[in-house]
Amino acid sequence: MIQSLIGLISLSNLTILSLRNNQLKGPFPSSIQRVASLTDLILSGNDISGKLPNLDRLSKLNMLDLSENSLDSDLPSMPKGLVMAFLSNNSLSGEIPRQYSQLSQLQHFDLSFNELSGKIPASLLSLPSITYLNLASNMLSGSLPDYLTCGSKLQFVDVSNNRLTGGLPYCFTKSGNRVVKFGGNCLSVDLHHQHAESSCMDAPVKRKHSGSRNTGVLAGVLAGISVIIALLSFGLVMVHRRYCSRGTPEQHLLPKAEQDKSVTGFSEEILSSARFVSEAAKLGIQGLPACRSFTLEELKEATDNFNNSTILGDGSYGKLYKGILENGTRVAIRCVPSSKKYSMRNLKLRMDLLAKLRHPHLVCLLGHCIDGGGQDDYRVKNIFLVYEYVSNGNFRAHLSEEARLSWHPILTFIANHPPKLQESGLLQFICYD
Repeated sequence: MIQSLIGLISLSNLTILSLRNNQLKGPFPSSIQRVASLTDLILSGNDISGKLPNLDRLSKLNMLDLSENSLDSDLPSMPKGLVMAFLSNNSLSGEIPRQYSQLSQLQHFDLSFNELSGKIPASLLSLPSITYLNLASNMLSGSLPDYLTCGSKLQFVDVSNNRLTGGLPYCFTKSGNRVVKFGGNCLSVDLHHQHAESSCMDAPVKRKHSGSRNTGVLAGVLAGISVIIALLSFGLVMVHRRYCSRGTPEQHLLPKAEQDKSVTGFSEEILSSARFVSEAAKLGIQGLPACRSFTLEELKEATDNFNNSTILGDGSYGKLYKGILENGTRVAIRCVPSSKKYSMRNLKLRMDLLAKLRHPHLVCLLGHCIDGGGQDDYRVKNIFLVYEYVSNGNFRAHLSEEARLSWHPILTFIANHPPKLQESGLLQFICYD
């Protein structure tokens, strides 16, 4: 429980508090604002909920990472010396505070996948130190002024999947080497990747509540690591791997029509987040179909109604079944139980992202099935991930005593494969989530 932090908070000289991915639950401890010595506060990848207190009293705080939680309050005030702030994948709402225009040291700011509304403060884009700004997948509206000035150090800005209208500021269109993402809005430019203006004028869909303020939208499939490690646990194949076709890596994902082939119009926007996926890991983007959606009936038929005889494994990330589709394709189907409430839109975006990851040492995600919940429903019971089936197992299986793999192929794998994964940027993606 998050209340277990109380003892740590009482440490007067505490400078770094890092407890990411520890399954912490409960409301955010407001007493943490009394630890004036904190320089780094990292609580990402948990299930911390409730309201965020104002953090401007933490005058020494440089690094704040509260991403991948269940926070559902307005944005708090921040200390003026803050350098990096990650608040993505929560249910934060309200407008972006004007106080943020005073964050002169802020370099990296990620507010993506929340429920923020109102206009984007022009001063946020012109902060003197800002290099990375991600506001994607919120409900931000209005237009950006033509005369808006971008900060001289700004290298990446993502305002995609909001409710923006009008045109783009001059500093967006004449950005030089700056990467700008703006698809999935109602802008008057690049119409192929914009919605009709009327769809941005509608009132936002309200979340369903039960009891007190529960989380309505969580923009992760699971707490990051669950899905990615599940992908790897079946995907690190040692011998006789069958690769899916790979596309060409994109060094700069600029908002050009020919670079965005998604059926949904959203999925490539996620790939632009350099924090989660490095440039070299953005593989297979062009010409790939969106992740196929299977019905539960199709998966039941493929696995003989999830018969125990088809189980390949059973772990903390759910059961893994072997199945045969109607066309004879052999697949592996992982059933991941859902422990939180999810937005159907964000679930499908994440499924599409996983389907587009390509690497020789990862099996391909062919499709998914979301069990429970309609188009605008958040009550998801299970998520089924459908992978290509590779018969020779994974690397862990070949290291076991039963497989009795000799040392030569083991050392060959260690010498050759991890560097290639690292060079592709996938390790950065995996290690964070």
